Amino acid sequence: MKKIIFVALVMFTFATTGYSQTKPVICNPVLPELKVSSRIGIIISSNDPETVWNAFRFGNFAAQEGDSVSVFLLGKGVEAEKITDNAFDVSDMMKSYVSNGGKIFTCGTCLHSRNAGGTELCPISTMGDMYDIVKHSDKLLTF
Repeated sequence: MKKIIFVALVMFTFATTGYSQTKPVICNPVLPELKVSSRIGIIISSNDPETVWNAFRFGNFAAQEGDSVSVFLLGKGVEAEKITDNAFDVSDMMKSYVSNGGKIFTCGTCLHSRNAGGTELCPISTMGDMYDIVKHSDKLLTF
């Protein structure tokens, strides 16, 4: 009888102090959305107005979402700032992108082959800069 009382007392102690393995786990079914910013790299090698406009439009959206976005202009892409088109205002989209924290890098060799130089909006950069964008980006897009 003493053994039964002792076992019952031990079981009661474990059950009421949290040592019971059958204790229910209370979960919060509504968790707050965790926002994790990404590093996004965009390489633009086109001078098609709609393509370049959409590339910067996406970069602008991602920057507004809090992501770190870097654009590298390569080949025909270095002509982006000079694109004029009635339907796609590339220059305005580029300025908006930079004002939202986006960064633009422009291939110096590609500019040189077009007898052009860098600008405040599109400074001269190197393959080393492009390499860093590719290496350190979580996501990389090409246009």
